[in-house]
Amino acid sequence: MLNFNQDDFTPPISKFEAMLKTNQVLFFDAQEFEGIVQYYIDYGKLNLADRALEIGINQHPTNGELLLLKSEILIFEGEFKKSLEVIKIAENFIPQHEEIFLQKATIASKSKQHYQAIEFLNKALDFSEDQNEIWALLGMEYLILEDFQSAKYYFQLCLKDDILDYQSLYNLLYAYDQLNDSNGAINTLNSILEKDPYSEVAWHQLGKIYFSQNKFKEAITAFEFAIISDDKFSGAYIEIGKIQEKLRKYNLAIENYHIALQISDPSAFVYYKIAKCHKLLSNHTLFIDFINKAVKVDPTFEKGWISIIKFFILKKDYKNALKYGFKAIESNGDSSFILSLIGDILFLTKKYSDAVIYFENIIEINKNYTDKKVWINLIDCLIILYKLNRARVIIDMALEYLTSSSEILFRLAIIELKLGNNKLAKKHLKLIDKSTINNLLKNNLYSTYRNIV
Repeated sequence: MLNFNQDDFTPPISKFEAMLKTNQVLFFDAQEFEGIVQYYIDYGKLNLADRALEIGINQHPTNGELLLLKSEILIFEGEFKKSLEVIKIAENFIPQHEEIFLQKATIASKSKQHYQAIEFLNKALDFSEDQNEIWALLGMEYLILEDFQSAKYYFQLCLKDDILDYQSLYNLLYAYDQLNDSNGAINTLNSILEKDPYSEVAWHQLGKIYFSQNKFKEAITAFEFAIISDDKFSGAYIEIGKIQEKLRKYNLAIENYHIALQISDPSAFVYYKIAKCHKLLSNHTLFIDFINKAVKVDPTFEKGWISIIKFFILKKDYKNALKYGFKAIESNGDSSFILSLIGDILFLTKKYSDAVIYFENIIEINKNYTDKKVWINLIDCLIILYKLNRARVIIDMALEYLTSSSEILFRLAIIELKLGNNKLAKKHLKLIDKSTINNLLKNNLYSTYRNIV
């Protein structure tokens, strides 16, 4: 984007808007038009920005800055071809302007021509007074190309120029991670801390690297320094909580999670972590209480719903499990996992017709679905309901994604037996080894076929 400094110049917006109302055409100099257009761009009033540009370019047809503002809007609107035409005109008047090459790079990048974008960005460097911005753009192009070594080089330049450029730091750490170069990441963070010992971001990132290496003592120390640097840094308390949880010091973990909640907005994730610790301490009432807080803060927080539904399933409290399942699906309707849990509960409570609806819904939502358990439960429901032809159709669908599955072929054989097609049933059974068949016959649903099989 063109850098128009509005601190040095106040655009005559009132005068321009008064002109539009009266249909008069007043004269503004080129700088005034630049300020007016930039003002409308900043406030998202692109229709007024377009109108100002139309009048401005008519009054100053050779002004390259106005033309570049026009091309910038066209890029924003996805009109790349038209934008390049305008840039070409602007290039006749300001051929060595960095914005010419930056806009060409933007169009190339958005068109997925990333090597070409890099060429334009390198040309922009020749004319730029702020190379940091272009280094960052080059780094991003190389990240997209998964050339992490080159990306690392440019983000290192950004940090060398400005150690407070945290966005470049995060991108650099990502490149190190992709290169499996944790030592390089640690060295970079330590070099930042030598210059700025109170960089809470650097301490936090250093702690995360140590945590990933299971160096828990060093990680806690780093996170504690992050808190010393900024005692309102809730993320550091959360990370310490995670370590204490990993060390099975659940009460200490809970303490740190509570501190995080006190100094920041309510978080479904933190409530969930507290709930999880209480569950591991067998504080089941508190577990339920904090899970409820988690899903109240964020009804789309799938982990919280799954956790409490599974909790009640394990306790064989299917009434409460189903109650939470139905609540969860209100805000997570496309969650295959929650749908399958509801289907499982309905299956366990012998509500087979209802279970079929949920299992079939999962298969409709997901193409190429490969969770064998859902297919098998659906087939079993249909067999119990004696919808054998429908079960056979489902088996054909399942075998497209689960080729030669013994469990599914066995159920196909059972269906053929039920339909009196004994020869066909035996043909399917021959594809399954005897030990597998014996294990499958332990299922109460099929135990009566032991002698026949």
